[in-house]
Amino acid sequence: MKKGKWFLALVCVLAALAGLGYIAYNGVNEAKDGSLSSIDLGLDLAGGVSITYGIVGEEEPDATDVSDTIVKLQRRLEDYSTEAQVYREGSDRLTVEIPGKTDAGEVLRELGQPGNLYFLRQNDPEGNPNYMPVGIDETGELVYEMAKTIEELTEEGSVVLSGSDIAGADVTTGQNDYGRSEFQVRLILNEEGKSKFAEATREALAAGERIGIYYDGEIISDPEVKNVISDGIASITGNFTVESAQNLATIIRIGGLRLQLEELRSNVVGAQLGQDAIQSGMKAAVYGFAVIILFVLVIYLILGLSASLALGFYVTLMIILLDGLEITLTRPGIAGIILSIGMAVDANVLVFSRIREEMAGGKNVKDAMKSGYQRALSAILDGNITTMIAAVVLMILGSGPIKGFAYTLALGIVLSMITALFITRIISLILYHLGFSNEKIYGRSRQMKRLPVVEKRKISYAIAILLICAGIAGMVINGTSGKGALNLSLDFAGGTSTTVAFNESWTLEELDSEVVPKIRELAGVSTVQTQTVAGSNEVIFKTLTLNADQRADIALMLQEDYAVDANNITTESISATISREMTSSAIRAILVALVLILIYIRIRFKDIRFGIAAVIALLHDALIVVTCYVLTRIEVGSTFVAVVLTIIGYSINDTIVTFDRLRENRKNAASRESLDELIDKSVTQTLTRSLFTSITTFIMVLALFIFGVNDIRNFALPLMVGVISGTFSSVFIASPLWRDIRNATHKEKK
Repeated sequence: MKKGKWFLALVCVLAALAGLGYIAYNGVNEAKDGSLSSIDLGLDLAGGVSITYGIVGEEEPDATDVSDTIVKLQRRLEDYSTEAQVYREGSDRLTVEIPGKTDAGEVLRELGQPGNLYFLRQNDPEGNPNYMPVGIDETGELVYEMAKTIEELTEEGSVVLSGSDIAGADVTTGQNDYGRSEFQVRLILNEEGKSKFAEATREALAAGERIGIYYDGEIISDPEVKNVISDGIASITGNFTVESAQNLATIIRIGGLRLQLEELRSNVVGAQLGQDAIQSGMKAAVYGFAVIILFVLVIYLILGLSASLALGFYVTLMIILLDGLEITLTRPGIAGIILSIGMAVDANVLVFSRIREEMAGGKNVKDAMKSGYQRALSAILDGNITTMIAAVVLMILGSGPIKGFAYTLALGIVLSMITALFITRIISLILYHLGFSNEKIYGRSRQMKRLPVVEKRKISYAIAILLICAGIAGMVINGTSGKGALNLSLDFAGGTSTTVAFNESWTLEELDSEVVPKIRELAGVSTVQTQTVAGSNEVIFKTLTLNADQRADIALMLQEDYAVDANNITTESISATISREMTSSAIRAILVALVLILIYIRIRFKDIRFGIAAVIALLHDALIVVTCYVLTRIEVGSTFVAVVLTIIGYSINDTIVTFDRLRENRKNAASRESLDELIDKSVTQTLTRSLFTSITTFIMVLALFIFGVNDIRNFALPLMVGVISGTFSSVFIASPLWRDIRNATHKEKK
């Protein structure tokens, strides 16, 4: 190919980047679809709709029923956003908050009124005494209503299932009796419902009866029983469109609540962090990305230019797909993006390091690039696949903000591999053929002095143990002094919500600078979540639990300093927004992910001890992050989970790359090299890559810490500690630990 064609190829690449950049900034239509401004933001960044339901009934609701209802509502709300929140307010109310929505009425119509769901054995309506005709619909068909109460139907045995027996409902596709594809509603029952339904379908089939589905006394589906359903999974057919199938599935899910709810109020609330937080975050992202580009250009010269352009593709594609896939972006999501940016740089660094090694071995630039990509592929795939395993498991088993984190992480992994393995390679090839072929502008690999990581491993172990013990000691001291082992935030501990109707409107920035500091001082808390209510002067302040004196002091301050009427100040206790079920699902997801990672490492490395060493290193990193939270007393909330998951993903990638080089060196080792020498050699060879990747990831987080508001800094600091910890464990702990485990379980000569 002549230079003219290569120049045309470069023009096409730059034009494609410019086009994607235009879409990412301006969108593709009047709605600006695909642009940064159209990405769905969470409650912390954009606000949304808040709806409060009252629990029907005079008696104190059962705590188990309330917990079950919260969990099911949370799952229902994930149709809107993974970042939606559900929490208990007072003793008999539940509040749901859905980010990105601006019309409370629309949400109420779509969400539906939680009501009473039950399944009823019946004959055709005309011959069933449970029915009575009440009118005619638009098609001329008779409309029937129930002639008996639910209590009467239950007593006579007609009710075969209730909403509490339903585990879930969703839309699937299947084939009808004529072999044609159709939309169906899949009904999933819990264990109790499974046995009930098996018996009910057996009896209904024998008697030629149907089983109707009722919601608040009205029939919503009247499916025919075609066979005995004993596995707890049933398909409802009926010439559905996708909309009607989704509507039925939605009603079944919302009707599966243990408690009956009625809407008390709904409004639109503002962002919790305010415009300053968003602008400072954008500034941090721009500055951090600019420094990363400068760093790779200085270190890798012409290869750095290729990587910089590829990172431009990465960022623009990430923005477009975040909007296109309707992923809600919050602080946990930002953590996933930061991690994936680090991995995108990491893949490039792996390749570039290999290219330089090949050139140092005597190959020309073109051959070095070809073999560099080939030899780096294994490490890139292993590192990204192990992280992707964790992301996929979190998507399937996680809930709430954990899912949001997993979505952004998985998307980032895919994009980082595409940009590093294909786009960077294409750009590098184009630049080479345009005349950038001098070895000097690609750099040479420098021989580093071998690190004695095995010899000094006991020092490394001691440092790690000392830091972890400091965290444990801090937890004990904090716990015995009454502060709590960890400084749990509203997300985990619940607290008090104070609603104030001011005499004039306030912006979030004005509140944060004037009112919030006074509340912090009077309440003795470090964090106050503030939300404005659209269309009114109401402001909601959420803090950790306040006692009667603290509530009285805050109310007095508001009356004296801002002339607020005492009747316009209301306080309520609120539960945690991260339920035990969400926490349990996160823990289960992490454990499953670690098991799958162990299996993958066992298959790829033919040695389970690599996986054991990697998991111990991950545990070390997680504990170091916890130590940071303990010693700094930063509040532990939803971002805590995201930080820990981010560092686990970052560290496993880093460790796998080192293990991959160790595997390669063992395969090609000279007979005179001992295992200890091979470990030192492998760690040293990957040290530059580990440091450079850590530096670029650290730069992004440091920018957030420098330019972000206080809440963002509290998010960034543990991330920085985690990046340092992850690098330390990958370099100084993981490989020596594998060596010690191997020698302890292997009789082979060391």
